[in-house]
Amino acid sequence: MSQDDTPVLSVEDLRVHFHGDGPVSLAVDGIDITIHRRETVCIVGESGCGKTITALTIMGLLPQPPGKIAGGRIFFKGQSLLDLPEEALRKLRGRHIAMIFQEPMSSLNPVFTIGNQINEAILAHETLSEDEALQRTLQLLQDVGIPDPQKRRHAYPHQLSGGQRQRAMIAMALACGPDLIIADEPTTALDVTVQAQILKLLQGLQQKRQMAIQYITHDLGVVAAIADRVYVMYAGLIVEQGTTSHIFSSPRHPYTRALLDSLPGKEKRGQRLYSIPGNVPHPAYKPTGCPFHPRCQHRQPKCARFFPTLCDYGEGHRARCPILYESEGTVGGRCEWKNL
Repeated sequence: MSQDDTPVLSVEDLRVHFHGDGPVSLAVDGIDITIHRRETVCIVGESGCGKTITALTIMGLLPQPPGKIAGGRIFFKGQSLLDLPEEALRKLRGRHIAMIFQEPMSSLNPVFTIGNQINEAILAHETLSEDEALQRTLQLLQDVGIPDPQKRRHAYPHQLSGGQRQRAMIAMALACGPDLIIADEPTTALDVTVQAQILKLLQGLQQKRQMAIQYITHDLGVVAAIADRVYVMYAGLIVEQGTTSHIFSSPRHPYTRALLDSLPGKEKRGQRLYSIPGNVPHPAYKPTGCPFHPRCQHRQPKCARFFPTLCDYGEGHRARCPILYESEGTVGGRCEWKNL
């Protein structure tokens, strides 16, 4: 494999457990994710499915305890992150991998100006003079579309609008030219117009800087707008993965289909929107067999007794549902159940 073919990020059979007074919570239950350079990969699913825990584990920010990495491997450009000493991981984090959090008001320090915080991120990882760091800060603020950077760098987070705070967070994440950005629902708290601006900004910066982006969201509209490939996550598992085109035009898992059915659209105007019955199971009390079967319209008795593997539909499209695989007469590939 050439250097260009090496994934920027490779997650293999990752398992993250939380230990408390009751049963162990299986927050992430054996997932595989791959992201290449210049690629935008979306991880989509309802709240509580394990998306953010996956991101925090990749970043080395998982609280341990109560969390524990129970198995699996994480590679960044071929280097094992889980084997790195804390000091080496700290140097990598921010410099080569950066994260944009969901709520900037809880991520930005309220007692420092945004210019000071971006400066600090630069000086923590690079040997630059104060003046050189300042010039880069001003350029970053300009790149992310904050007007009058020279003035705005003196602003405190509470003096900025929600969209400007999110842009400041993006500037901080980009400060050292990372190879990978992990964006955890960065537009959730923003109105639709500002959300579109932020998404367009990220796409433009990605093309300019050749970054990979892992975007975490529950919004399928966002997925359709920005993703090259999609991982659909449910109850700590990847239940479907494939290109954006495959996921939206021929979804192969009942959960993916249910998510798409719940989207509003012109053809549904005046109708009651579909909602998936039930809730995502608590990670300490997952049902036996397929974790989605209590909510699934296609369930059969075997779904409660056996665990489904990922069925291969070709071209990287895989889904964890042997029932649909068999019923739709798929030819080739393999699909099976595992005994519990």
